[in-house]
Amino acid sequence: MDREEIIRMAREACDQAPREDWNSTAWVFGDETLERFAALVAAAEREACAKACEILGAEDDSFYAEFSRAKDCAAAIRARGNK
Repeated sequence: MDREEIIRMAREACDQAPREDWNSTAWVFGDETLERFAALVAAAEREACAKACEILGAEDDSFYAEFSRAKDCAAAIRARGNK
């Protein structure tokens, strides 16, 4: 996750419309906004991890590839967001 993605998620989590001073060095988040921001960051990280599992599974061209648990791993990671 890069700086731009984090800033985009912070803006998405905020209650207020973007202002001209969004590039300010100080942002104030209330509890609900902070919870929304944390949820967005966690969801992005889960998806990145799930995609990494899928890529590893897709790149496995060995005899045992059909027994790979990569897809199960990706599904389990994504399911963590449904709790």
